[in-house]
Amino acid sequence: MQLSINNFGTDKENSIATQPQLATDLCVCLDLVAQHKDKKAFTELFHFFAPKIKRFGLSKLNSDAMANELVQDTMTLVWKKAHLFHSSKGAATTWVYTLMRNTCFDTLRKIKHKDEISLSDDIWPTDAEEALADEADFKDHLLNEKVLSYVDNLPLAQQSIIKGVYYQELTQEQLAKQLGIPLGTVKSRLRLALSKLKQQMGDKYHD
Repeated sequence: MQLSINNFGTDKENSIATQPQLATDLCVCLDLVAQHKDKKAFTELFHFFAPKIKRFGLSKLNSDAMANELVQDTMTLVWKKAHLFHSSKGAATTWVYTLMRNTCFDTLRKIKHKDEISLSDDIWPTDAEEALADEADFKDHLLNEKVLSYVDNLPLAQQSIIKGVYYQELTQEQLAKQLGIPLGTVKSRLRLALSKLKQQMGDKYHD
């Protein structure tokens, strides 16, 4: 069910009805959507809630495009989950705004997770000399069977770098091309992997 927020006017223009009839009308519309998938009733709900959801989205997401997505995602949930609404348990507005907030928070969590992934790849220096300062010291250690078990405990992305560089003896440029990632990402993941291996090995690293 795709409806555009841009097709609707102000809250005042879009109100289903004036108080005190408003709450009843919202419940009726939700019931019609739940029982009959009534598109006219859904359109009325969209008219009422869309501008409010968009304002909330703009305040939390700071993006017009993402605010519009929040409207679409929230109202899609209203269409799909209307059967879960019960007027005896709360107001229609409370139910819809709960869907809105949950959807918005899910979006914020995804944004944060994406930023953390990006940061984990790029936080370390990509300068070749600095990033690979410990390579020579690790070459003998990495042939040890015990150290192989440490390597297998690394995240898969870092395992592939360590094994590619040391066991397959690929250059970092070759590995970047093989994995389809930037050379800087190879360098930063290698740096992270070496750092984690040193932490796991502890004093053994200096044997």
